[in-house]
Amino acid sequence: MKKLILIDGNSMAFRAFYGLPLLSNQSGLHTNAIFGYARLLEKLIEEEAPTHFLVAFDAGKSTFRHKQYEEYKGGRQKTPPELGEQFAPIRRLIDAYGIKRYEVEEYEADDIIGTLSRKADEEGFQTIIISGDKDLTQLASENTVIYYTKKGISDIDRYTPEHIQEIYGLKPEQIIDLKGLMGDKSDNIPGVPGVGEKTALKLLGEHGSVEAVLENLEGVKGKKLKENLMEHREDALMSKSLATIYREVPLDFDMNSLAFANENAEEKYEIFKELEFESLLKNMDASETEDKKEFDSERVDALDQLGADVSFHLEVRADNYLVHGPEHIAVTDGERTFISNAEDIDREGLEQFLKSRETINVYDIKRQMGLLKHLDIHFEDFDTDIMLGSFLLDPSKKIIDVAETVGQFSVNIDSDDFHYGKGRNAKQPIGEEHDKFLTDKVMAVHHVGPLMAESLQKDDMYDLWKDLEIPLAKVLSGMEYRGITVDAARLRDMESEIKERLDEIEGKIYELAGEEFNINSPKQLGVVLFEKLELPVIKKTKTGYSTAVDVLEELQSRHEIVSYLLDYRSLSKLQSTYVIGLQGEIKEDSRIHTRFNQTLAQTGRLSSVEPNLQNIPIRIDEGRRIRKAFVPKDDSHVLLALDYSQIELRVLAHITSDETMTSAFTSDTDIHTKTAMEVFGVERADVTSDMRRNAKAVNFGIVYGISDYGLSQNLGITRKEAKTFIDNYLNSFPEVKLFMKSIIQDAKRDGYVKTLLNRRRYIPDIQSRNFNAKSFAERTAMNSPIQGSAADIIKLAMVKYEKSEEAQKFNAELLLQIHDELIFDIPREEVEAFIPVIKDIMENAMALSVPLKVDYGYGSDWYDVK
Repeated sequence: MKKLILIDGNSMAFRAFYGLPLLSNQSGLHTNAIFGYARLLEKLIEEEAPTHFLVAFDAGKSTFRHKQYEEYKGGRQKTPPELGEQFAPIRRLIDAYGIKRYEVEEYEADDIIGTLSRKADEEGFQTIIISGDKDLTQLASENTVIYYTKKGISDIDRYTPEHIQEIYGLKPEQIIDLKGLMGDKSDNIPGVPGVGEKTALKLLGEHGSVEAVLENLEGVKGKKLKENLMEHREDALMSKSLATIYREVPLDFDMNSLAFANENAEEKYEIFKELEFESLLKNMDASETEDKKEFDSERVDALDQLGADVSFHLEVRADNYLVHGPEHIAVTDGERTFISNAEDIDREGLEQFLKSRETINVYDIKRQMGLLKHLDIHFEDFDTDIMLGSFLLDPSKKIIDVAETVGQFSVNIDSDDFHYGKGRNAKQPIGEEHDKFLTDKVMAVHHVGPLMAESLQKDDMYDLWKDLEIPLAKVLSGMEYRGITVDAARLRDMESEIKERLDEIEGKIYELAGEEFNINSPKQLGVVLFEKLELPVIKKTKTGYSTAVDVLEELQSRHEIVSYLLDYRSLSKLQSTYVIGLQGEIKEDSRIHTRFNQTLAQTGRLSSVEPNLQNIPIRIDEGRRIRKAFVPKDDSHVLLALDYSQIELRVLAHITSDETMTSAFTSDTDIHTKTAMEVFGVERADVTSDMRRNAKAVNFGIVYGISDYGLSQNLGITRKEAKTFIDNYLNSFPEVKLFMKSIIQDAKRDGYVKTLLNRRRYIPDIQSRNFNAKSFAERTAMNSPIQGSAADIIKLAMVKYEKSEEAQKFNAELLLQIHDELIFDIPREEVEAFIPVIKDIMENAMALSVPLKVDYGYGSDWYDVK
């Protein structure tokens, strides 16, 4: 039998949004509603096996019902921007599934669903309607069931005619009479005052319909009820009309166009990757989307049987390759392949082989260099890295493994997860199966290398790949291998100090609460705050009262206990994540070896993982003091930190050529003071600290694409005041205003924006009809060239430092890159001579129309360098 699924698109977006905690991907896009939608679609496809499928959306705020009653759906709260920005991706998700979606002006999604369910009934379909709106229960029939989502998207009640009769004692078509009498607050349908569900059901039980009730008012018991029915007769009839789903919507397609084949696995996989839906990705095997690529390769038993141009691959399954050495080696020249256990390899012979090749291609240079170091081979003359190339071609794609990367070029091989399995399903493959996997992997790298280079040439990013990202990977490999010395004793001392402070705060909280309780239990804390202390309830969760940080901050002025709770949480997180957490990351060499990821942030910025040293909180003193534990290798050395000053604003001045901003930087005038002078129209001597603070907020706000709402939150002013501030700023810096307008036009024309080195960032939602999604895309378009260029500059500085013969004469070691800062370990006696050399490299990493400026400091630990 043909089975049709109809989804109320808007309703389910809201249900998914409020049913899941707020999630976001690396680009900052909120994704909880999209994720909920994807889970719903997966569940329906698996459990219901539909042959036909459609998702209906509301086309706009105005429908034919508003002509009948202007206040229809009036009073509804504005859609949260965190949800609004997800509607465009939800539509893309539906398209990726190969599901038809539809909307039509003047009509609601309910009307489209009503029309299609009528047609489906007539043509013998079995129909399932999914909605969080009980209005659609009026469509239930012998062949149509309504899946009403009570909470979120997983808690479902199935409404059939029998179920409706059992609950209400009504037929499905009488649901509109029920709404006519009692109204519907969610849709602002008035109904009759004083008539609730119980009364309405009693009246309908006696008379059957709104019209029959109104025609037999003499039989209605209760003077007030009778008066209300008489006085609001027209309201009742109008309310019934408003609640009636229109089932004759003009559609420009027939039922056949709703056919669903569930054949779009590739498209689904791509969007799951983009949105970082790891659990859904695990449920898919991308390699099943097309036939495996079959590579013809002769197996050889010696490296010297291979040609001059090869692809090289050391295999290790453990993510942290700084700890686990390689397990296997695979090398190919495209015709012949050599495979061996790493433990059996002639290390000296391998090193000589690598040094004698003309071209060596790999996937993930940094990882390969790290694995070679486990074999005591320090080799870095690799020529291409297809992982880095893949990221440059589309930074929105999450790089997972070789299979993921070569898939962009229609080369399909087994993924690491598919081959090895994960968790309890993990396996240790051996023999021919594993040899075939390694052969396919290294052959795929060899096959894709030239295609990657060609694509990067076409997109003007070949030089960025070869001259920046690949050399940088080699620099980062050395930094990861080197690590940074950490004094564990200092962390242990901090742990004891913070423990004492936490104990003090805990005692004060108990004193103010009048009892002891589990402070870390939101449920127990909620009872203390909102029942015992009777603080106003800001919002609730599924399990009780919300005690999230934003809630506590709102309550801070209401009771002394709240400030202690905020301090307790802040210190507890600092203690567990960093003070204790970092102790577990110290290796046998007394160093922490963080990993630097080049393929995560779409702006091109590096990220630090395992552990993340970029996120050590420094706004509170206890957080800053954690840096005291990071020390030079011995007492004769110091840590030297060099930090680009206001690099994003200098990039903005260069890109826009704004005269006022350029003049400030070339004359070494404080840019925030200059901005305050321009925006407030005052002389330098009249700029107050508050003026400068506000000017600084808007300066960096512009760089990061801040909205008037975001600025209002930062400065504690109204949204209107923030908008005025931004408008004044843009009028003071007209070339910046022109840049912001032109970059959005470029993004709309090209679909992407570029940094000064041609790094691309694609902006898929720039043409979205959804206001929130489009606004987010426009802000991304404005800030990406600035942030991305700043990221490219410090990367260039790192590469140029490594290549500088003068700089390499010193015994300096580059340890960390933290945002706009480089940190070196250097002998104390060399530091003063080294500073002008490294400053010159950094300040001339890229030629701009304004000078780059680098501040520096050095000391006996990371805390003391400032």
